[in-house]
Amino acid sequence: MKKYIYILLIISGLTSCSPTKHQLKKQTTQVLKDTIFKNQFLGVLIYDPIKKDTLISLNSDKYFLPASNTKIFTLYTALQTLPEKIPALKYVSINDTLYIKGTGDPTFMHSYFKDSTTISFLRKYKNINLYLDNFESERYGPGWAWDDYEYYYQPERSSFPIYGNVATISKKESLQVHPDFFRNEVIELVHHKRREMYRNTFYYNPGSNDTIETPFMVDKVLIKTLLESALDKKIKLSDSFPIGEIKTLYSVSSDSVYKRMMDVSDNFLAEQLLVLSSATLSDTLSVEKAQENILKNQLSDLNEMPRWVDGSGLSRYNLFSPKSFIQILEKLYKDQPKERLFNLFPMKGRFEAAADSIENGTPYIYAKSGSFGNNYSLSGYLLTKSGKVLIFSFMNNHYREATTDLQKRMYAIFENLRDHY
Repeated sequence: MKKYIYILLIISGLTSCSPTKHQLKKQTTQVLKDTIFKNQFLGVLIYDPIKKDTLISLNSDKYFLPASNTKIFTLYTALQTLPEKIPALKYVSINDTLYIKGTGDPTFMHSYFKDSTTISFLRKYKNINLYLDNFESERYGPGWAWDDYEYYYQPERSSFPIYGNVATISKKESLQVHPDFFRNEVIELVHHKRREMYRNTFYYNPGSNDTIETPFMVDKVLIKTLLESALDKKIKLSDSFPIGEIKTLYSVSSDSVYKRMMDVSDNFLAEQLLVLSSATLSDTLSVEKAQENILKNQLSDLNEMPRWVDGSGLSRYNLFSPKSFIQILEKLYKDQPKERLFNLFPMKGRFEAAADSIENGTPYIYAKSGSFGNNYSLSGYLLTKSGKVLIFSFMNNHYREATTDLQKRMYAIFENLRDHY
């Protein structure tokens, strides 16, 4: 109880006057000296992009585990490389045969996007040859947890995703399985796992009413079979792609994928966006090539070059500094119209147990969070009552306190900046 009273006193002290910039710095520093931050690693950078002025900097050039803040780099890469619509597949038409290969489009047969562009296109052709040997990355990112294979947030990466690379299982009056292909692979049984590790055998608690999404193992034969089922006709696997005029079919609005990735922190979409980005560079699909290209070119001026190993932030191998997030957020702020940019970033409303970030119906924080055990980061844009925009990155690593307690301190700072900067 004393802890919460102390927080209220801090917030009250911060908002009781109209402080100068010097006072704002002093008050922010006071909060950052709270004992809750004592045994963790904390990095903070708050920056005015118009004045080119740093308000607060603490360990801003040090490396932190970013978790899903990594998706900010993925968003930037996609915005720099992808067209207005997602490239769905590449194809060559020869006589009466259509040769196709994937680009990594994650929206094909995806339950959220419900786009029929690709399936309608493919149904026009009698003979289809599918080429699946253009994917160079591993199915899992470096450092992903091996025992998370069964959970919805860690689907496999692939060149030709279908159904989001997950099986959806639920039960009302009877068992519902989507895609239906896996119906005979679902065993109704109380089991400690949702799927066998090395095969597509799924378990569903017969007494449950839950809807579960479980990644399935991807291989060439399975992709071919699922595509045949969706098209209701046979297709062939091809071991080569013919020489000819290669055309591209486009599917959904790219912004709709970016927004979904950022809003719900969708790891699968993030990974596949980097695969898609690599498809604009060469015929080979590679997460690593997309990362190398953007770091070598558009992001070559970063002060602290990150260790960037995946698109989603699932890996604990990722290392980024608060300053690198500020730099890329500033690039986005310069490059993109504010209306589009803020629409892509999650609007922070009732932020778990933290303070409300909507003042009189107007949001003032647009930011991406990132979290896994004992780590929490938040980076984005803060709109002040005076009409200014601040860019911030707040990174907490290796704490043992409750995340909501950290958020309360962070929002004491955010509210003070909103009201007085």
